Amino acid sequence: MSEQMRTSTRDLADLHDRLRGWLAGRMGVPVTVSELERPGGNGMSSETLFFTAAWPGATRRCVARLAPAREAVPVFPSYDLGAQFAVMRVASRHVPAPRALWYEPDDAFLGAPFIVMERVDGLVPPDVMPYTMEGWLLEAAPADRRRLQDATVGVLAALHSADPRHEALACLGPGGLRAHVDAAREYYEWAHGSLRIPVLERAFAWLEAHWPAEPGPDVLNWGDARIGNVIYRDFAPVAVLDWEMAALGPREVDLGWMVFLHRFFQDIAVALGLPGLPEFMRREDVCRTYHQISGYEPRDMGFYEMYAALRHGVIMARVWHRRIHFGEQPMPDDPDDLVMHRAAIEELLAG
Repeated sequence: MSEQMRTSTRDLADLHDRLRGWLAGRMGVPVTVSELERPGGNGMSSETLFFTAAWPGATRRCVARLAPAREAVPVFPSYDLGAQFAVMRVASRHVPAPRALWYEPDDAFLGAPFIVMERVDGLVPPDVMPYTMEGWLLEAAPADRRRLQDATVGVLAALHSADPRHEALACLGPGGLRAHVDAAREYYEWAHGSLRIPVLERAFAWLEAHWPAEPGPDVLNWGDARIGNVIYRDFAPVAVLDWEMAALGPREVDLGWMVFLHRFFQDIAVALGLPGLPEFMRREDVCRTYHQISGYEPRDMGFYEMYAALRHGVIMARVWHRRIHFGEQPMPDDPDDLVMHRAAIEELLAG
């Protein structure tokens, strides 16, 4: 996990000049743009750029997100940045989200559609090295970590209070657990083509055999609901990021993802002989807090944690395909080894 995975094939100097030209045309006045920076530590799908733009009477610190170039072997088959922009604007009425400034659907400017939002300062629990192994969250007092955990669960409860029938959310397509799982299966087929990954196939079969009798009602799902997509100040969320996996579905989809994604990083620490954060983001604590805040009691969480493990497995196997493409690692003999957390899925399959 110490290496930074390759996420872009674009030239920053070229992007800088084109971005400055686009913004000057948008504003109708001369614009200066600082040197572009790519953030490190988190994010493997969309391309993210930091910059500061200035024009007469204003200076603004910005973040641009671009759909990845095709030659970069994208993690996802499509990147509907217009939908992300719409979701961010709805979500910002309920949770702290960066101010969405502009959406540019024309790929003639930067080679891909993109959105620009205001940059928010704070701390993000890193993926590389994982926050369970080093850094400010690991070093924090237990009471502060619990405060962060409860506040982040509160973000989910607040987001789930949004009206899923809002006209701006029509871009997310049909809701329902069946549509959500079917989309995950379609993504698996796209991401891996003719290559079969047995542990993921077994997980899909497990889901069908353990389908909830009564899935909960649809809400606006964040999709990538984890602390690595939140900016914090004094252990309180100040910006919720990364809406590309947003969808309509049961609340438990987000809750299961939040619980499992911590387990993923916790397992990495334990595998390396480190204690990690075993008391953090435990299922019973997350669900209890969610119930206290929202009045809704999550159910069938074993199913939703398996679903999270499966979805994350499909994504991580696609990420490892990218590494193979860029010569960063060889293709494993066993396709199950493309799934970094295959052991966790096997444990869930075994009950």
